[in-house]
Amino acid sequence: MGCDIHFYTERFTSSNNYEGPRDISKDRNNKIEEIVDGKPSTERWVSADTMVCVGLDPYPERFPSHLKNHPDGIFEFNKAIIDATQDLVCCYKPQFAHFAALDALDSLKRTIAYIKNTYPDVPVILDSKRGDIGSTASMYAKEAFDIYQADAVTVNPYMGIDTIAPFTHYQDKGVIVLCRTSNPGAAELQNQRIDQTPLYQVVAGLAADQWNDAGNILLVVGATADEEMRQIRALTGDMPFLVPGIGAQGGDLAAVIAAGMDSTGNGLIINSSRAILYASEGADFAQAARQETELLVQACRQEQRRILANR
Repeated sequence: MGCDIHFYTERFTSSNNYEGPRDISKDRNNKIEEIVDGKPSTERWVSADTMVCVGLDPYPERFPSHLKNHPDGIFEFNKAIIDATQDLVCCYKPQFAHFAALDALDSLKRTIAYIKNTYPDVPVILDSKRGDIGSTASMYAKEAFDIYQADAVTVNPYMGIDTIAPFTHYQDKGVIVLCRTSNPGAAELQNQRIDQTPLYQVVAGLAADQWNDAGNILLVVGATADEEMRQIRALTGDMPFLVPGIGAQGGDLAAVIAAGMDSTGNGLIINSSRAILYASEGADFAQAARQETELLVQACRQEQRRILANR
Protein backbone atom coordinates (compact mmCIF):
# COMPACT_ATOMS: atom_id res chain seq x y z
CA MET A 1 0.00 0.00 0.00
CA GLY A 2 2.88 2.39 0.69
CA CYS A 3 3.89 2.59 -2.98
CA ASP A 4 0.31 3.03 -4.10
CA ILE A 5 -0.25 5.89 -1.67
CA HIS A 6 2.96 7.60 -2.75
CA PHE A 7 1.90 7.37 -6.39
CA TYR A 8 -1.60 8.58 -5.59
CA THR A 9 -0.29 11.61 -3.71
CA GLU A 10 2.01 12.55 -6.59
CA ARG A 11 -0.96 12.73 -8.92
CA PHE A 12 -2.36 15.63 -6.90
CA THR A 13 0.68 17.84 -6.44
CA SER A 14 -1.01 20.48 -8.60
CA SER A 15 -3.31 21.20 -5.64
CA ASN A 16 -0.57 23.45 -4.30
CA ASN A 17 -1.33 25.81 -7.17
CA TYR A 18 -5.05 26.01 -6.57
CA GLU A 19 -6.45 29.33 -7.80
CA GLY A 20 -9.96 29.17 -6.38
CA PRO A 21 -13.12 27.25 -7.26
CA ARG A 22 -14.96 27.62 -10.52
CA ASP A 23 -18.64 27.11 -11.23
CA ILE A 24 -18.89 23.72 -12.93
CA SER A 25 -22.61 23.14 -12.52
CA LYS A 26 -23.30 23.56 -16.24
CA ASP A 27 -20.19 22.29 -17.97
CA ARG A 28 -19.24 19.31 -15.84
CA ASN A 29 -20.65 15.86 -16.32
CA ASN A 30 -18.70 14.59 -13.36
CA LYS A 31 -18.85 11.07 -12.09
CA ILE A 32 -21.24 11.63 -9.19
CA GLU A 33 -21.50 8.23 -7.64
CA GLU A 34 -21.27 7.53 -3.96
CA ILE A 35 -19.59 4.19 -4.16
CA VAL A 36 -21.27 1.60 -1.99
CA ASP A 37 -20.01 -1.90 -2.75
CA GLY A 38 -19.56 -0.75 -6.33
CA LYS A 39 -23.12 0.60 -6.65
CA PRO A 40 -24.08 4.26 -6.98
CA SER A 41 -25.95 5.77 -4.05
CA THR A 42 -28.77 6.70 -6.41
CA GLU A 43 -29.87 3.07 -6.28
CA ARG A 44 -30.70 3.39 -2.59
CA TRP A 45 -32.12 6.91 -2.94
CA VAL A 46 -34.48 5.60 -5.64
CA SER A 47 -35.24 2.10 -4.37
CA ALA A 48 -36.16 3.27 -0.87
CA ASP A 49 -37.33 6.76 -1.96
CA THR A 50 -35.55 8.36 0.96
CA MET A 51 -32.80 10.87 1.75
CA VAL A 52 -32.82 10.07 5.47
CA CYS A 53 -29.78 8.72 7.30
CA VAL A 54 -30.12 7.57 10.90
CA GLY A 55 -27.10 8.35 13.04
CA LEU A 56 -26.21 5.75 15.65
CA ASP A 57 -24.91 7.68 18.68
CA PRO A 58 -25.36 5.51 21.78
CA TYR A 59 -26.09 7.22 25.10
CA PRO A 60 -26.74 4.27 27.47
CA GLU A 61 -28.20 6.61 30.09
CA ARG A 62 -31.03 7.31 27.64
CA PHE A 63 -31.70 3.66 26.83
CA PRO A 64 -34.94 2.07 28.07
CA SER A 65 -34.59 0.56 31.51
CA HIS A 66 -34.30 -3.04 30.31
CA LEU A 67 -31.19 -2.15 28.27
CA LYS A 68 -29.40 0.28 30.57
CA ASN A 69 -27.58 -2.42 32.50
CA HIS A 70 -27.79 -5.11 29.84
CA PRO A 71 -24.34 -6.66 29.17
CA ASP A 72 -24.91 -6.22 25.43
CA GLY A 73 -27.16 -3.19 25.67
CA ILE A 74 -25.49 -1.03 23.01
CA PHE A 75 -25.68 -3.66 20.31
CA GLU A 76 -29.23 -4.66 21.26
CA PHE A 77 -30.34 -1.01 21.20
CA ASN A 78 -28.76 -0.46 17.78
CA LYS A 79 -30.22 -3.69 16.42
CA ALA A 80 -33.73 -2.70 17.50
CA ILE A 81 -33.39 0.75 15.91
CA ILE A 82 -32.04 -0.75 12.68
CA ASP A 83 -34.77 -3.39 12.45
CA ALA A 84 -37.41 -0.71 13.00
CA THR A 85 -36.10 1.76 10.41
CA GLN A 86 -34.16 -0.16 7.74
CA ASP A 87 -36.79 0.28 5.01
CA LEU A 88 -36.94 4.05 5.60
CA VAL A 89 -33.26 5.02 5.36
CA CYS A 90 -30.68 5.59 2.65
CA CYS A 91 -27.90 4.70 5.11
CA TYR A 92 -26.80 4.48 8.74
CA LYS A 93 -24.04 6.55 10.35
CA PRO A 94 -22.48 5.17 13.54
CA GLN A 95 -20.40 7.81 15.35
CA PHE A 96 -17.03 6.33 16.28
CA ALA A 97 -16.36 8.31 19.48
CA HIS A 98 -19.70 7.33 20.99
CA PHE A 99 -18.55 3.71 20.89
CA ALA A 100 -14.87 4.23 21.67
CA ALA A 101 -15.57 6.31 24.81
CA LEU A 102 -17.81 3.53 26.11
CA ASP A 103 -15.18 0.85 25.42
CA ALA A 104 -17.70 -0.57 22.96
CA LEU A 105 -15.76 -0.90 19.71
CA ASP A 106 -16.79 -4.54 19.51
CA SER A 107 -20.40 -3.35 19.55
CA LEU A 108 -19.57 -0.96 16.72
CA LYS A 109 -18.05 -3.73 14.64
CA ARG A 110 -20.99 -6.03 15.31
CA THR A 111 -23.50 -3.27 14.53
CA ILE A 112 -21.94 -2.65 11.12
CA ALA A 113 -21.70 -6.38 10.46
CA TYR A 114 -25.36 -6.80 11.38
CA ILE A 115 -26.42 -4.13 8.88
CA LYS A 116 -24.28 -5.56 6.11
CA ASN A 117 -25.39 -9.15 6.71
CA THR A 118 -29.08 -8.48 7.34
CA TYR A 119 -29.77 -5.45 5.14
CA PRO A 120 -26.98 -5.55 2.54
CA ASP A 121 -28.51 -2.81 0.37
CA VAL A 122 -28.20 -0.24 3.17
CA PRO A 123 -24.80 1.53 3.22
CA VAL A 124 -22.91 2.37 6.40
CA ILE A 125 -20.99 5.61 6.98
CA LEU A 126 -18.40 5.48 9.75
CA ASP A 127 -18.36 8.97 11.24
CA SER A 128 -14.83 9.27 12.61
CA LYS A 129 -13.62 12.55 11.00
CA ARG A 130 -10.07 11.30 10.65
CA GLY A 131 -7.40 13.82 9.63
CA ASP A 132 -3.76 12.76 9.49
CA ILE A 133 -1.07 12.05 6.90
CA GLY A 134 1.25 9.34 5.65
CA SER A 135 1.23 5.93 7.27
CA THR A 136 -1.17 7.11 9.99
CA ALA A 137 -3.77 8.20 7.42
CA SER A 138 -3.31 4.87 5.64
CA MET A 139 -3.97 3.05 8.90
CA TYR A 140 -7.10 5.13 9.52
CA ALA A 141 -8.33 4.18 6.04
CA LYS A 142 -7.58 0.53 6.78
CA GLU A 143 -9.42 0.86 10.09
CA ALA A 144 -12.56 2.22 8.44
CA PHE A 145 -12.70 0.02 5.37
CA ASP A 146 -10.87 -3.20 6.20
CA ILE A 147 -11.47 -3.56 9.93
CA TYR A 148 -14.95 -2.06 10.35
CA GLN A 149 -16.06 -2.73 6.76
CA ALA A 150 -17.72 0.68 6.41
CA ASP A 151 -18.89 1.80 2.99
CA ALA A 152 -17.81 5.40 3.59
CA VAL A 153 -15.98 7.45 6.20
CA THR A 154 -15.87 11.12 7.21
CA VAL A 155 -12.49 12.86 6.83
CA ASN A 156 -11.09 16.21 7.98
CA PRO A 157 -9.23 17.90 5.06
CA TYR A 158 -7.22 20.42 7.12
CA MET A 159 -3.91 18.75 6.18
CA GLY A 160 -4.78 18.67 2.48
CA ILE A 161 -4.44 15.95 -0.12
CA ASP A 162 -2.03 14.00 2.09
CA THR A 163 -5.00 13.26 4.32
CA ILE A 164 -7.48 12.57 1.52
CA ALA A 165 -5.44 10.34 -0.80
CA PRO A 166 -5.06 7.26 1.44
CA PHE A 167 -8.86 7.10 1.69
CA THR A 168 -9.72 7.75 -1.98
CA HIS A 169 -7.25 4.99 -2.82
CA TYR A 170 -10.13 2.67 -1.83
CA GLN A 171 -11.99 3.41 -5.04
CA ASP A 172 -15.11 1.41 -4.14
CA LYS A 173 -15.58 3.36 -0.89
CA GLY A 174 -16.97 6.81 -0.15
CA VAL A 175 -14.78 9.55 1.33
CA ILE A 176 -16.88 12.27 2.94
CA VAL A 177 -14.88 15.47 3.34
CA LEU A 178 -15.79 18.12 5.91
CA CYS A 179 -16.61 21.29 3.98
CA ARG A 180 -19.09 23.61 5.77
CA THR A 181 -20.18 22.03 9.01
CA SER A 182 -23.29 22.64 11.11
CA ASN A 183 -21.73 23.59 14.47
CA PRO A 184 -22.12 27.15 15.80
CA GLY A 185 -18.39 27.89 15.56
CA ALA A 186 -17.97 26.66 11.98
CA ALA A 187 -17.86 30.11 10.39
CA GLU A 188 -14.97 31.11 12.65
CA LEU A 189 -12.62 29.13 10.42
CA GLN A 190 -14.59 27.86 7.43
CA ASN A 191 -15.84 31.30 6.33
CA GLN A 192 -12.39 32.88 6.49
CA ARG A 193 -11.40 34.25 3.09
CA ILE A 194 -8.37 33.29 1.03
CA ASP A 195 -7.93 35.84 -1.78
CA GLN A 196 -11.59 36.80 -1.33
CA THR A 197 -12.77 33.17 -1.50
CA PRO A 198 -14.29 31.60 1.65
CA LEU A 199 -12.35 28.58 2.85
CA TYR A 200 -15.37 26.28 2.50
CA GLN A 201 -15.50 27.17 -1.21
CA VAL A 202 -11.79 26.42 -1.53
CA VAL A 203 -12.37 22.99 0.00
CA ALA A 204 -15.38 22.38 -2.27
CA GLY A 205 -13.39 23.37 -5.34
CA LEU A 206 -10.45 21.15 -4.46
CA ALA A 207 -12.75 18.23 -3.72
CA ALA A 208 -14.59 18.59 -7.01
CA ASP A 209 -11.74 19.54 -9.34
CA GLN A 210 -8.56 17.99 -7.98
CA TRP A 211 -9.17 15.30 -5.38
CA ASN A 212 -11.98 13.29 -6.98
CA ASP A 213 -10.35 11.28 -9.76
CA ALA A 214 -11.92 8.09 -8.42
CA GLY A 215 -15.37 9.71 -8.24
CA ASN A 216 -15.81 8.66 -4.63
CA ILE A 217 -15.72 11.97 -2.72
CA LEU A 218 -18.76 13.44 -0.96
CA LEU A 219 -18.96 16.56 1.20
CA VAL A 220 -20.28 17.32 4.67
CA VAL A 221 -22.45 20.44 4.35
CA GLY A 222 -24.45 21.37 7.43
CA ALA A 223 -28.16 22.08 7.50
CA THR A 224 -27.56 25.27 9.49
CA ALA A 225 -25.75 26.86 6.52
CA ASP A 226 -28.25 26.67 3.66
CA GLU A 227 -26.91 29.72 1.81
CA GLU A 228 -23.39 28.28 1.88
CA MET A 229 -24.89 24.97 0.74
CA ARG A 230 -26.42 26.69 -2.28
CA GLN A 231 -23.01 28.08 -3.23
CA ILE A 232 -21.29 24.72 -2.72
CA ARG A 233 -23.89 22.99 -4.89
CA ALA A 234 -23.16 25.46 -7.71
CA LEU A 235 -19.45 24.67 -7.44
CA THR A 236 -19.66 20.88 -7.25
CA GLY A 237 -22.37 19.80 -9.67
CA ASP A 238 -24.14 16.66 -8.44
CA MET A 239 -21.63 15.66 -5.77
CA PRO A 240 -23.54 14.08 -2.86
CA PHE A 241 -23.74 15.95 0.46
CA LEU A 242 -23.98 14.45 3.93
CA VAL A 243 -26.16 16.91 5.83
CA PRO A 244 -26.02 16.99 9.64
CA GLY A 245 -27.85 19.59 11.69
CA ILE A 246 -31.51 18.69 11.14
CA GLY A 247 -33.31 18.15 14.42
CA ALA A 248 -31.36 18.96 17.57
CA GLN A 249 -29.23 21.65 15.86
CA GLY A 250 -32.22 23.40 14.32
CA GLY A 251 -31.53 23.21 10.57
CA ASP A 252 -34.40 24.20 8.25
CA LEU A 253 -35.35 21.13 6.21
CA ALA A 254 -37.18 23.00 3.44
CA ALA A 255 -34.31 25.45 3.00
CA VAL A 256 -31.76 22.62 2.92
CA ILE A 257 -33.57 20.64 0.22
CA ALA A 258 -34.10 23.78 -1.87
CA ALA A 259 -30.43 24.71 -1.58
CA GLY A 260 -28.83 21.30 -1.86
CA MET A 261 -30.89 19.00 -4.05
CA ASP A 262 -28.98 17.99 -7.17
CA SER A 263 -30.09 17.92 -10.82
CA THR A 264 -31.58 14.43 -10.40
CA GLY A 265 -33.72 15.44 -7.42
CA ASN A 266 -31.49 13.60 -4.96
CA GLY A 267 -27.94 14.35 -3.82
CA LEU A 268 -28.62 14.75 -0.09
CA ILE A 269 -28.02 12.37 2.81
CA ILE A 270 -29.99 14.04 5.59
CA ASN A 271 -28.85 12.79 8.96
CA SER A 272 -30.84 12.71 12.17
CA SER A 273 -29.53 11.02 15.30
CA ARG A 274 -30.84 11.92 18.75
CA ALA A 275 -34.26 13.09 17.57
CA ILE A 276 -34.87 9.59 16.21
CA LEU A 277 -32.93 7.39 18.62
CA TYR A 278 -34.41 8.93 21.75
CA ALA A 279 -37.90 9.83 20.54
CA SER A 280 -38.88 7.62 23.45
CA GLU A 281 -36.77 6.32 26.32
CA GLY A 282 -39.35 3.70 27.21
CA ALA A 283 -39.98 0.14 26.05
CA ASP A 284 -41.54 1.52 22.84
CA PHE A 285 -38.27 3.23 21.78
CA ALA A 286 -37.93 1.33 18.50
CA GLN A 287 -41.51 2.02 17.46
CA ALA A 288 -41.09 5.69 18.38
CA ALA A 289 -37.86 5.82 16.36
CA ARG A 290 -39.69 4.44 13.35
CA GLN A 291 -42.47 6.99 13.69
CA GLU A 292 -39.97 9.85 13.93
CA THR A 293 -38.08 8.52 10.91
CA GLU A 294 -41.31 8.23 8.92
CA LEU A 295 -42.16 11.86 9.70
CA LEU A 296 -38.75 13.02 8.46
CA VAL A 297 -38.96 10.87 5.32
CA GLN A 298 -42.41 12.24 4.53
CA ALA A 299 -41.26 15.82 5.07
CA CYS A 300 -38.28 15.27 2.76
CA ARG A 301 -40.44 13.70 0.07
CA GLN A 302 -42.94 16.54 0.25
CA GLU A 303 -40.26 19.21 -0.22
CA GLN A 304 -38.47 17.18 -2.89
CA ARG A 305 -41.64 16.78 -4.95
CA ARG A 306 -42.66 20.41 -4.50
CA ILE A 307 -39.30 21.65 -5.78
CA LEU A 308 -39.22 19.20 -8.70
CA ALA A 309 -42.73 20.22 -9.73
CA ASN A 310 -41.61 23.85 -9.97
CA ARG A 311 -38.41 23.23 -11.93
